Amino acid sequence: MAQDQKHLPAHIAALLQRQQRSADGQPADSAGVAWSGRDLTGETNPLHTFDGDDGLITAALAAARRRLLTGETDEPGFVNALAGQRLFAPVIATGHGDAEHGDKEADISLVTLTAADGRSAMPAFTSVEALTTWHPQARPVAAEAERIMLAALAEGAQLVVLDPGSSQQGGSPDQPGVTFVVRRPAVEALARGESWLPSYQDQELAQALADVPAACPGVTALQLRPGPGILTSAADGTRVLGGGIGPELILEIVVEPGIDQVGVRLALAAVQAAVEDIDLLRERADSVRLSRAPHPSQGAAGPTP
Repeated sequence: MAQDQKHLPAHIAALLQRQQRSADGQPADSAGVAWSGRDLTGETNPLHTFDGDDGLITAALAAARRRLLTGETDEPGFVNALAGQRLFAPVIATGHGDAEHGDKEADISLVTLTAADGRSAMPAFTSVEALTTWHPQARPVAAEAERIMLAALAEGAQLVVLDPGSSQQGGSPDQPGVTFVVRRPAVEALARGESWLPSYQDQELAQALADVPAACPGVTALQLRPGPGILTSAADGTRVLGGGIGPELILEIVVEPGIDQVGVRLALAAVQAAVEDIDLLRERADSVRLSRAPHPSQGAAGPTP
């Protein structure tokens, strides 16, 4: 459902200033046609904005999804493969016009969802079939991934959900369907036309956190690891390294040897307070969880496909 208008952070507002707009200044698709108030019936349907578009998943995205399912690529590899690719945004007719006066034009709106964690999300699809299977009444609007991400930001969405419902059904025996959540920092990077690096691989972020242990009694080091929430599953049960909606980044706290449980709790609280003041962490990490690093004899835990 649509969200109330919110005050946007400056860096998101700047992105929206640069998005495609129609002649009268309305947010628009890649053809310059406004997203809102449009009639998608008959010849005005913008499904074929792209010459020769057959409505199928693009060859590049099909190959990227295949690599994701076989473990040949990871979360950033798949997300960055979206750049420049044609996707479909679903729109819904929300009115029926005034038939008495011959007004057949319906109000059209983009679809937004509420994710399991309460955040606003916008669905997008790799093919017309995936979209109409998910919602038979929805109509597809074709646009490059960058424009889809800008539209999501304009709607106040914090996530883009690619092919929702496909992990339960869809796909084919040789390439099962998979629902993939594109997280907020990745949405913003794609909208800017930049490559996305996840927080758990971000050395600049790690450097920004490097001084935290010195300010926290009982803490000797802070380690960045991928959270288990990045994992998702395909329709056939295949574990996929990316696309999940759970915790993305684990900040593992290494405490001094011999510290008691009270000391551990104090160390965790001190780190929590310290990282809340780090702007770069808020910008580049979608969701963060603190935990105590396992004893060296236990080894380091991390998500695996």
